Amino acid sequence: MAAAGTPPSGFRDTAVISDLTNPTAVEFSPDGRVFVAQKNGRILVYASLDDTTPALFADLGAKVHDYWDRGLLGFALDPGFPTEPYVYVLYAYDSEPWGDLCPTPPGPLTDGCVIGGRLSRLQAAGDQMTGSEQVLIEGWCQQYPSHSVGDLEFGADGSLYASAGDGASFTFADHGQRGDPVNPCSDPPSEGGALRSQDLRTRSGGDPVTLDGSIIRVDRRTGAGLSGNPLQFDGDANARRIVAHGFRNPFRFTRRPGTNELWVGDVGWDTTEEINRVPVDSTLRNFGWPCYEGGAVQGTYDALNLPLCEALYGSSGAVLGPYFSYRHDQAVAGCAAGSSSISGLAFYQGASYPGYDGALFAADYSRNCIWTMRAGAGGLPDPATRAAFETDANGPVKLELGPGGDLFYADFTGGTIRRISFKPPVAVATADPQSGPAPLTVQLDGTGSRDSDGGTSLSYAWDIDGNGTTDSTAARPVRTFAQGTHTVRLKVTDTRNGGTGSSTVVVSADNAPPQVTISAPTAGTTWRVGDPISFSGSATDPNEGVLPASNLTWQLVLHHCPATCHTHAVQSFDGVSSGAFAAPDHDYPSYLELTLTATDSEGLSTTKSVRLDPLTVLLRFLTEPAGLQLVVGSAAGPAPFDRTVIVGSHVDVSAPTPQAGLLFAAWSNGGARGQTIVAPAVTTAYTANFAASPQPQPPPPPASPPPPPPLPPAPPAPVVRSPALAPCVVPRLVALRLATASRALRASRCRLGVVRWVYSTAPRQRVRTQNPRARRRLSNGARVAVVVSRGPARRNR
Repeated sequence: MAAAGTPPSGFRDTAVISDLTNPTAVEFSPDGRVFVAQKNGRILVYASLDDTTPALFADLGAKVHDYWDRGLLGFALDPGFPTEPYVYVLYAYDSEPWGDLCPTPPGPLTDGCVIGGRLSRLQAAGDQMTGSEQVLIEGWCQQYPSHSVGDLEFGADGSLYASAGDGASFTFADHGQRGDPVNPCSDPPSEGGALRSQDLRTRSGGDPVTLDGSIIRVDRRTGAGLSGNPLQFDGDANARRIVAHGFRNPFRFTRRPGTNELWVGDVGWDTTEEINRVPVDSTLRNFGWPCYEGGAVQGTYDALNLPLCEALYGSSGAVLGPYFSYRHDQAVAGCAAGSSSISGLAFYQGASYPGYDGALFAADYSRNCIWTMRAGAGGLPDPATRAAFETDANGPVKLELGPGGDLFYADFTGGTIRRISFKPPVAVATADPQSGPAPLTVQLDGTGSRDSDGGTSLSYAWDIDGNGTTDSTAARPVRTFAQGTHTVRLKVTDTRNGGTGSSTVVVSADNAPPQVTISAPTAGTTWRVGDPISFSGSATDPNEGVLPASNLTWQLVLHHCPATCHTHAVQSFDGVSSGAFAAPDHDYPSYLELTLTATDSEGLSTTKSVRLDPLTVLLRFLTEPAGLQLVVGSAAGPAPFDRTVIVGSHVDVSAPTPQAGLLFAAWSNGGARGQTIVAPAVTTAYTANFAASPQPQPPPPPASPPPPPPLPPAPPAPVVRSPALAPCVVPRLVALRLATASRALRASRCRLGVVRWVYSTAPRQRVRTQNPRARRRLSNGARVAVVVSRGPARRNR
């Protein structure tokens, strides 16, 4: 069990539900039941917070792509639950299917394994799903393994809101230029990748609207866009659903009580996290990604001169900036600088947390931190009041208000649901010894528990046999256990204010945990991108002998450490003793950790892991002349500079042009101005050469026209004399220049007035004559009809 964090004085952070696998959401039913969604697609239901044996409500694992940051990420109960017996899920849909992996090729970060997303409604019958899944929306194009689907929330009017990311790469500036085939989401050129967040602005040519990088508002029964949405009368069904767009990864959002405002946490790229305020009304709002980040122009995408971004830069007021943002290289509200990913938002309402009524709570998963903004003028969160609430939280990925007016959060890495409560007592249960031969006599001890103020004003209630009733009220009871594994629960009560806390301890009689061996890969194994890495392992239990493969679980985790480390759950392998995976493409610094967990039949488990570091190479980037800007990956700067990358990784480079009056000429390695380098195994230099802009040259003087050939005799032409202003037709007039044309017209013996227009009969396109009232020459060899009039006041055509 993960250790408790340290919220402010008087608050306690305790695990209330444990033994979960990557929980992503928790919801509380009015009848006391607790629903927990896991990333792998399993939904569990507990009778109460004291229940330790959940029922399986539904298992969507066969449909969910549980890979990297993809999975079952959004979950909500119907506003009328349980009378309206429906639950709602938003998950990465394995439409290929890939089977919870992404082989190489195509490679998770190279060309990507394309999936979709699903928003569905499930019907409950007691603690289980009944009937089939009702798919409300199936869409979203997700090429790369992050920025997937996001969150679900209900509005005060019962409308259902859902969010999703752009589905683009997080290792390079993605505008749809990669894939197998290239641009697998079928976006128009330079409108794919992250620019799918701007899809509402690319409607020409029948380009359909996608939901990537947007927040939608739909009917919870049908999935259709609702009346009152900004584009409610649009001909495109997706456009009718969208209320805001221009997001990178709106992983979590919440509604401000008493309003129709959504507050959206948008996970940034390498620089900035955003909190965006989205009033839901008839106005469509664009938050600018990928052309903007943190309210400023996004330099890497700006350097690509993408038409969609250039148009935004030239449109004042087209983009709404964040309500609040914070940089990755700066501390926020006492949460240390470093890796960042805003992962939870919740407005607090109630009196259980003194002084916090109306405050906005925000969580950052990468920083393991929860912080607050208290309410200011008009009830809006005041950034000037931001303060740390818990600086060593346990992997928070969802904040939720629950029983007792307390704040709960899903602890993704520790596999728990945690409760932050004001001044509860802390229960500490120990057993000595905790394991040994049966019968085993054990001294249980609860005297390490403390009341709300750190004292000992407590009463004790031990459930020793696990039947839910109290077996002892002593602080230190003694019990003899028969063979087997026994979970003992201690509940303590603060005798002054009635606050309670609980803890468990496992006693194993005639049982010891398994011993785990990882045979391959061995410690010190290194890798380059795409390398196949084989793994194998085993476990032996003192009582059961060699455990079967079905008792083994492998987990591959990538640690990304740009400043402080955060993790990505890349892949899991359940029920196998061996297998293989391809080393993923990722930014450096990062490394892989492969863990093997073995669990015996009594539930005792042991975990062992091996760290796998990548082979790296130094790449040097220069410009000629020196000091000009280059863009490498997500960062830009003046050259020369060095980058350490993983061998075999894909590195995007670009040379912005023009700079300092110079134009890009060529790279030393050839290739386009913007290109992707596959990192070699040896140190290599790449130089972008620039040259002076060519000076414009004056146009050459016009050549003297050749003398005209003699005009052949013109055949007689009919002269039109009535009506007076009718056209005079010259059947085969060859008009080379003005003088020749004039002679031909006179020779036609037409009754001429002022020549106005000359019509070509092949291909009947009107041109002007070169008389003093005309602009352009007649076409050589044209058949013409000359229109004449007696005076200048009227045109005859």
